[in-house]
Amino acid sequence: MKIHEYQAKEILKKYGVAVPDGIAATSVEGAVEAAKKMKENGASLFVVKAQIHAGGRGKGRTKKNNAKGVILCKTIDEVKEAAESLLGDVLVTIQTGDEGQLVQTIYVTDGVDIKKEFYVGVLLDRANSKNVIMASTEGGVEIEKVAEETPEKIIKEWIEPGMGLQVNQARRIAFALGLEGKALKSCIKFIMALYKAYEETDSDMFEINPLIVTPDDEIYALDAKVTFDGNALYRHPDLA
Repeated sequence: MKIHEYQAKEILKKYGVAVPDGIAATSVEGAVEAAKKMKENGASLFVVKAQIHAGGRGKGRTKKNNAKGVILCKTIDEVKEAAESLLGDVLVTIQTGDEGQLVQTIYVTDGVDIKKEFYVGVLLDRANSKNVIMASTEGGVEIEKVAEETPEKIIKEWIEPGMGLQVNQARRIAFALGLEGKALKSCIKFIMALYKAYEETDSDMFEINPLIVTPDDEIYALDAKVTFDGNALYRHPDLA
């Protein structure tokens, strides 16, 4: 089972994974109210994201209005225009095929300055019957493309069953990504929290792409993709 980005981020927040502030909306009025509320809390830049069950939204376009699936907005009026151009239109991305997907919900988030982008994902390696954390310095790029073109840029840490993720493993990943100081510590904390969220929600996959480092060395999940084991949903009625 797939869920939307805004739903994935709500789950991540519960486990202490840092995400930019954001509010989902199903109407233009709701998007405007979300932006106003975020501005009151200090936001000066907004990102309006179409919520569909497919990747490639940033490079995708809607059929009727030719709008991008992810729109950067500097004012509340621009948020309104973005919402009008997305809601009710069909977004076509590299993953949807030509038929695209109808945009019924948008996610208004706080615009965050980016110094570096990375990829971090957690999934079950069925060949080894172990969970594996994969990371890469190639943030914002489809991990399948990285695996095909530059596999040496993918870092992997397998988790021993019954032991769980160890702090030294999270530290190795953060070091391998080239992080240091505050960013290194933040990344270790981020990875530990991400794995806990993955385990406790019976997920098939948690994918953060990109994970970003801000100019002040904070770490955030800028985008999140989560899929669940449908057979385990009875244990999580809040997700069903």
